[in-house]
Parts: sequence; C-alpha cells; structure tokens
Amino acid sequence: MEYYKQLRKYVGHQPLILPGSNVIILNDKGQILLQEREPGIYGLPGGLMELGESFEETARREVLEETGLHIESLQLCQVYSGPDYYVENPNGDTFYSVSSVYKTSEYSGEILADEIESISLQFFSPTQLPDGIMVSYRRFIEDALL
Repeated sequence: MEYYKQLRKYVGHQPLILPGSNVIILNDKGQILLQEREPGIYGLPGGLMELGESFEETARREVLEETGLHIESLQLCQVYSGPDYYVENPNGDTFYSVSSVYKTSEYSGEILADEIESISLQFFSPTQLPDGIMVSYRRFIEDALL
C-alpha cells in the first residue's frame, strides 16, 4: 500500500506534506511528453515518493510505471512548495505538495500508457500545450523551458 494511504488511516482528512517528482521528457524535436490522466486533463509523468526513495528514484520509478520509459539522466529544474501547492481533493483529503521537477531528453523504451493512471501519452510543443493541462504543470514547463 502506498505510504500516503497508510498515513491517511491515522490522520483522516488532515493536511499532509506529500513529496513527489515530475519529469519533463523532451523528444528530439523539443516536444514534451504529456500524460492524459482523465479525458481532456493532461499532466507530466510523475507521482509521490515512497519510503526510502530519493526524488530521483521517485522520478524514474513513476516514469517507468506510467510511460514504459527508462530515464537515463535527470536535470533538476526546480522544487515547488508552499501555500500555492495546497490541494483539497473531492473526497476531503488535504495536502501540501512538494514537487521536484526534472527534465531529460535521454530515455529508452517504448512509450506505453499504463491503463490505470493514463488514458494516453502524446508529445506536444511547449508553445502549444493542450487547454486541459493542469495549472501547476503548465508553470513547471514554462519555468523550465520558456
């Protein structure tokens, strides 16, 4: 069971601090791989840290799980935290996100959307992102690339 789910048993809906990683994966045309998580809702591959993991290990594991890609090298872009990253989920769970954002153009494997967390995976130009990209991911991309 994922660590944050174990914590929820003890704290209910009270705020948690949840560290995680996201990765801006660039192809040879400079396009970014986006994950369609729900119909019309896009984000970057990534997710929450598990016990004992580093941010880099979290990034590699999540990218592999969600896209089928193996990440070679990672360049840290920025870490995001604070009140702008407070989230209230529809189920009442609340948390503060601490997100390390990396970028890479060094990857291998075949792109394959896992059917649990991804509807589809597609490359987009950084200047022509889909309307449904989540606000935080748009900021991560703009800060890293534009």
